Amino acid sequence: MVLEGWWAYVFIAIAGWLATDLWRWLGVMARSRLREDSEVLNWVRAVATALVAAVIAKLILYPTGVLEHSPLWLRLGAVAAGAFAFFIGGRKPAIGIATAIAVLAMGLYVLGF
Repeated sequence: MVLEGWWAYVFIAIAGWLATDLWRWLGVMARSRLREDSEVLNWVRAVATALVAAVIAKLILYPTGVLEHSPLWLRLGAVAAGAFAFFIGGRKPAIGIATAIAVLAMGLYVLGF
């Protein structure tokens, strides 16, 4: 029967909703009660920043796919170029990200990847 196991899809949909939308709605409801400079929001920003830094560090130090075969100096150089562009370009994340991607892509192209 085609509908056999439909409950798995329902479970995935509900679990996906609980993991994402529930917290978004709670954030929207709590928005009016929290000050922008509160300790709770400072903690949330710190945790979010730490998570992003951890993902970037993992991509640099323990890459997968094509990055796994790229040299460490190229990955570190792309991050350094992106950080430099970020600060020179008025602290705009898009400028830093685009520069890091461009440096990495050019480096991979030159190395024959």
